[in-house]
Amino acid sequence: MLLFLMAAVVLTALAAVSDHRTGRIPNWLTLGGLCAALVGHLGHGWLTGGVTFGLIQLGFSVAGALFCSLAPAILFVKGGMGGGDLKLFAALGALCHPMLGIEAQLYSLLIAAVVAPARLAYDGKLWSVLGRSLSLLLNPFRSRERRQSPPAEVLTWFRLGPAIFLGTLVTTLSNLFTQLSPG
Repeated sequence: MLLFLMAAVVLTALAAVSDHRTGRIPNWLTLGGLCAALVGHLGHGWLTGGVTFGLIQLGFSVAGALFCSLAPAILFVKGGMGGGDLKLFAALGALCHPMLGIEAQLYSLLIAAVVAPARLAYDGKLWSVLGRSLSLLLNPFRSRERRQSPPAEVLTWFRLGPAIFLGTLVTTLSNLFTQLSPG
């Protein structure tokens, strides 16, 4: 599994660079990573344990892609996440299987949850965004005419690629140290 985790680090590093520079994660990278993960797990399982084990590994890879794309797909439909981020999470799940894929996704989102407010604070917008965002919590109690729209700063796009890379790196290092520790 370590080989697939290292491939996930490389994939997410390339995606992070692309996302940082252009604001896009190319399809050839995400869909290529997804396809390579499926074929790689099938082939590796087949070579190490026969056809049945290869198909089991392929099944885990498909399950990882599905599980890791479920929550991002909902965010994508609601306009809260880009399609490249969604496809990157699917490829990450296919490479890492469900458990490690979800772990990497959790770390990624936790890192993003720290970086986004830090970025707003750096830009001097944190308090105004928080104040206006908290007032949105009252919207369900207001009449339709009095409901407020989200502030423009909240709708600013956040590039998630670097956070996905860091979350994948944390998962890989954690898994590596767990395997290397005695006992």
